[in-house]
Amino acid sequence: MSKKSFVILLNGEPYCGDIPAENAYVICCDGAYSWAKGRVRIDENLGDFDSLTEAPYPAPLHTFPSEKDETDGELAVDRAIALAAGRIVFYGGGGKREDHFLGNLHLLYKAKRAGVAEVVFRTNGAEFSLCGRGGHTFASKKGQTVSLLPFGGGAHIMEIRGLKYAPRGLRLHYGSTRGISNLTASDEAFSFRVKRGYVLVIINEEVV
Repeated sequence: MSKKSFVILLNGEPYCGDIPAENAYVICCDGAYSWAKGRVRIDENLGDFDSLTEAPYPAPLHTFPSEKDETDGELAVDRAIALAAGRIVFYGGGGKREDHFLGNLHLLYKAKRAGVAEVVFRTNGAEFSLCGRGGHTFASKKGQTVSLLPFGGGAHIMEIRGLKYAPRGLRLHYGSTRGISNLTASDEAFSFRVKRGYVLVIINEEVV
């Protein structure tokens, strides 16, 4: 089965940038419809719709109860996984409620653990990616702040290139802030290899 690309729109702070979705299946979660309609093609509306004052288009395939164990974002991730997602990019999940923001980061972990190859979370100020074992490369601009944090447990990073602080081996312990506030060294891409664990990569848009 071929893997598909998904865009998931979340009901947090409205995303102000472009949302490339030409080759993706777009799932809009509940109240995200109020900021996303007319800006990006929506293939499926999903959720309990307790945050909307209008009927979304296209009509939802199913309306979930407002009292449920999963957030609308998690339901969207489950839907994408069921449809053989190979890549998921989230928009609109920052700002507003901090508990939802932290929960949204856990959706990256769920998707990654389910076998989704690439998971990205974009807010108006930063891009978050969750990386498992293997090599990873990211485009960058010189002077961007990059943080590398363990997620779900400790992590071990090797072969860091293109960052100001690039030890030969970087052990990240869960509960430590080591890995916060590195800097890109040039306009070239930076890269690293994860030997163990999962690493949350946070690239801030603002250039220092």
